[in-house]
Amino acid sequence: MSERLLVLVRHGQSEWNLKNLFTGWRDVDLSPKGVDEAKAAGKILKSNGLSFDVCFTSALKRAQRTLDLMLDELGQTGLPITRDLALNERDYGDLSGLNKDDARVKWGEEQVHVWRRSYNVAPPGGESLRDTGARVWPYYLHTIQPHVLRGERVLIAAHGNSLRALIMALDGMTPDEIIKFELATGEVVVYRLNADSSVAQREILKG
Repeated sequence: MSERLLVLVRHGQSEWNLKNLFTGWRDVDLSPKGVDEAKAAGKILKSNGLSFDVCFTSALKRAQRTLDLMLDELGQTGLPITRDLALNERDYGDLSGLNKDDARVKWGEEQVHVWRRSYNVAPPGGESLRDTGARVWPYYLHTIQPHVLRGERVLIAAHGNSLRALIMALDGMTPDEIIKFELATGEVVVYRLNADSSVAQREILKG
């Protein structure tokens, strides 16, 4: 049996991250810095001797391009890739496309903070982190986890909140713990699982 390897990578900085805009499901590309971050993540994976059998990403180009850039660095551009909106970023609803500072002026600092940082309060027309988890967790359990448990090495390129929702489930975090957990753009999180699907080891790789 091969190692049960699951690697999560948040996409590189997007054009809207750079502009301080709520992005959510809006399909924006990587910034030049984001391209560099994605390539750097690929180099980190390669320098740690990691390679993969199968990949998953969201339906959004910033995650897809991050995956493509990492695979190019790894010399593994021919791997099977599944793209699914279940891994999309949290939907920010009416906040999507707004400057975060402008949103604070419109709704107030405290309300915007609650929408951004709470676990179960959704912005108007959007998703909470709990709502995001409600689509990420089943997709992971039914579609991704079986590959890992078969000994296939799995790479996921997705988004800050979809990955935080998954990490919450994998690590058994409470709502209070996950709202304090941040995942930087281009950050690489490596899991090794036990045969019963529990986590044997989690490591955040640095360049």
